[in-house]
Amino acid sequence: MTEEKREKEYLLNLLKKVDLKLFEINEAIQLKSDEVASMNKHMQDHKTDMDHLEKNNMREAILNFSLQGEHSVEHRKRLTRLKDTAYFGRIDFRENQLNDSKKIYVGVHNFQDTESNNNLVYDWRAPISSLFYDFELGEGYYETPLGVIKGDISLKRQFRIRKGTMEYMLDTDVTIHDEVLQKELNQTSSAKMKNIVATIQKEQNAIIRNEEARHLIIQGVAGSGKTSIALHRIAFLLYRFKDSISSEDILIISPNKVFANYISNVLPELGEESVAETSMEEIANEILEYQVNFQSFFEQVAELLDKNDAKLIERIQFKSSSQILNKLDEYVTYLENEGFKITDITVKSKPVPAWFIRESFDKYQRMPLLKRFNEVVREIVDNIFRHYGLEIQYKDRTNLHNTIRKMFPSYNPRMLYKGFYDWLGKTELLKTKAGNTYEWSDVYAFIYLKYRLEGMKSNAKVKHLVIDEMQDYSVVQYKVLSLLFPCKKTILGDVNQSVNPFSSSNLPIIENVFSGATTMTMLKSYRSTYEITQFTKRISQKVNVEAIERYGEEPQIFSCKNTKDETDKIKSLISQFKQSEYNSLGIICKTQKQADTLFEALKNEHEINLLNAVSVAFGSGIVITTAHLAKGLEFDQVIVPFCTEKNYKTEPDKQMLYVGCTRAMHKLSLTHTEKASQLIAS
Repeated sequence: MTEEKREKEYLLNLLKKVDLKLFEINEAIQLKSDEVASMNKHMQDHKTDMDHLEKNNMREAILNFSLQGEHSVEHRKRLTRLKDTAYFGRIDFRENQLNDSKKIYVGVHNFQDTESNNNLVYDWRAPISSLFYDFELGEGYYETPLGVIKGDISLKRQFRIRKGTMEYMLDTDVTIHDEVLQKELNQTSSAKMKNIVATIQKEQNAIIRNEEARHLIIQGVAGSGKTSIALHRIAFLLYRFKDSISSEDILIISPNKVFANYISNVLPELGEESVAETSMEEIANEILEYQVNFQSFFEQVAELLDKNDAKLIERIQFKSSSQILNKLDEYVTYLENEGFKITDITVKSKPVPAWFIRESFDKYQRMPLLKRFNEVVREIVDNIFRHYGLEIQYKDRTNLHNTIRKMFPSYNPRMLYKGFYDWLGKTELLKTKAGNTYEWSDVYAFIYLKYRLEGMKSNAKVKHLVIDEMQDYSVVQYKVLSLLFPCKKTILGDVNQSVNPFSSSNLPIIENVFSGATTMTMLKSYRSTYEITQFTKRISQKVNVEAIERYGEEPQIFSCKNTKDETDKIKSLISQFKQSEYNSLGIICKTQKQADTLFEALKNEHEINLLNAVSVAFGSGIVITTAHLAKGLEFDQVIVPFCTEKNYKTEPDKQMLYVGCTRAMHKLSLTHTEKASQLIAS
């Protein structure tokens, strides 16, 4: 019998056992469902003659049956996935001091034969499965909670199984056979991010299985799969520490709703529940209890790209720096020492000297500043009772509160934030918009001051925080996040893809906030063809990126006579896309205004989706959007229009152009009128 025939027989036998297990589970689910229905009917029929204890016992039994049913439904989902894609790899491993090799089939889920208790498929996250990712033929080892198991790998085989059918098998002596990786990378894009368990590379596996790091920082170039790796890491941690962490304990901070929707598929594909997702705007709103108006990060970036305003840049740079944190700390010290103008007072004609008020205030210096005034009042009330036997009643107590508060500049954090710029002697650095709306750069600086004045309750529910697009958050925002979430973190991004270089963070800044963090770097780009990667390296020359050897068309730059000619060229490229085998085309503009204008010019001739700040998802087909919103997404083909010298000139422009071009997997086209931007002219 040939090896291929043997493998097909193994797959067939496995699928029969899966079918049998599915049959048993369906029977059990039906049985439990009937049992719950019967008990509910019994309770309904006998609700008047059942005593309290009987009712409680019955309710508990119903709950237990329901929970068992839910567990069975989850198990059924896993088995259904197993029927479709049973496994993707096999290694034959002989432990040292043992005679026989063990056949280890690696898949998305574990499957055990109930008769023999043997594992027919091992979960990709199991310790033994790391052999598949980390070693070639020959010596290998894997770590278990009980110690290191060493041995010898004599066979390494890869499969592609779809809908229960083996499409191909390959024997290989390298980590992940290049042929398999190429087959996967040559596939067209889809509307959701896919799991990559079959093609995880050795360096990616090290990041996924890192258990020791309290804070893990992943610096990955465009297309390196960093978000996917972070999600696989979450799935691994949920598997490895299932007794102490669940999907409900994890929170992801993602750049926008579109991206959150795009990645929402990965964890369920890996057999885990989806995890909660939020944004920096939502976090700010929750801290500020929706009482403060502010512009969004998206609006700030749009404003920067629309007008290259030096004053706006100055405000952003100052409020995104560690300098403002130091100055805010100094300001709070100033308020403590000099802002509190204490005088002698009388309460119910009894004297309270200034020194006693100061002493009481200083006694609680471990407390946030504005929380101390209540303690000062309590000290005064207690002291008057102790010395004079006088009880201070409600009205007098309220008057006392007001008297003490008036000694302080303000009890309103917003007024004190405004006072901060007066104290600095730089009132021009605070510029609110219509409706008393803060600029985005003010939001977290204000939150930090509010924390120093009033304190902040940390979030104990979140046990692991994932921060995506790490480069787009300032040191001030990281400081607040470190106070709010004292848990473990996975922080990922690419310092070369900042959409606002005036508030972005580099690795040293982030490492400084999260001391003792482990940093891992991913330099290999898997998304784009070799030609596209080389082209994008010329736009952002400081980027150190290794292009995967997957070859395709050279990017094309089209020079157009005028706006109509450029629109016609884009229409022609869209028509070519529709005739191709590709699923998705991204038309990526610099600003939302440009995207809106182009959408109006194209929408009557082609079915096109416009992505903007309020979009929550994107599908396959043709999408018009901005580089800001396209971050993290990928398209089979990308068109970047309006690549003129005037439109792509500044440092933020360069970042936008780089982000736009690095979204392309297989084909990249750029169009321009007038003079082409120097960034692409070379």
